[in-house]
Amino acid sequence: MGILTRFKDIMSANINALLDKAEDPEKMIDQYLRNLEKDLAEVKAETASVMAEEARTKRELNECNEQIAKMQSYAEKALLAGNEADARTFLEKKQVLVSNQASLTQLAQTAEANATKMRQMHDKLVKDAAELEAKRDTIKAKVKAAKAQEKINKVASKGMGASSNMAAFEKMEAKADKMLDEANAMSELNKLEEDNNIDSLTAKYDANPTNQAVDDELAALKAQMGL
Repeated sequence: MGILTRFKDIMSANINALLDKAEDPEKMIDQYLRNLEKDLAEVKAETASVMAEEARTKRELNECNEQIAKMQSYAEKALLAGNEADARTFLEKKQVLVSNQASLTQLAQTAEANATKMRQMHDKLVKDAAELEAKRDTIKAKVKAAKAQEKINKVASKGMGASSNMAAFEKMEAKADKMLDEANAMSELNKLEEDNNIDSLTAKYDANPTNQAVDDELAALKAQMGL
């Protein structure tokens, strides 16, 4: 009964592991349920076949028991009628039926055990299929939420990259400001140096200014002395 082995594999399957391996969990869960429904149909058909075998073996056993009781009854009636030979014939037939009764009883018990096991498997598979069907929307919602979060994470990652670029930009801007300040300072120093040169040059001529009164007195003295 290969279906039983397959059934055990179905029942032991880990749907979370299945989803982990799936490229598209939403499509995979639908496919998983379709496969489960197909397996359920096969288990249902096998269960029906085993139950039919159970009914057949029980019917044959009941018919055998009825025949044994009937042969016993006919043997008693034959003895009461004084027909011992007929009674012996009925008892011989009864013995054949009794020998068959043991094998029929064993077959009926085996068929009943198989039918019980198949019904339990079938019922559990039906229950599990119903639970997975009910969980399908929840699982799909979780998948969508995960995809949305993944998109948010990607956007956040880009935002972090933008922040990093902004920090680098601000660093370059600070460097540019420093260069500009240094250039302005150098220009200011050059201007001060130029102004100092002019001041030194003018100071050369302003250090001993001409005294007109002294010059006039010196010229009069020279004339008086005949120089």
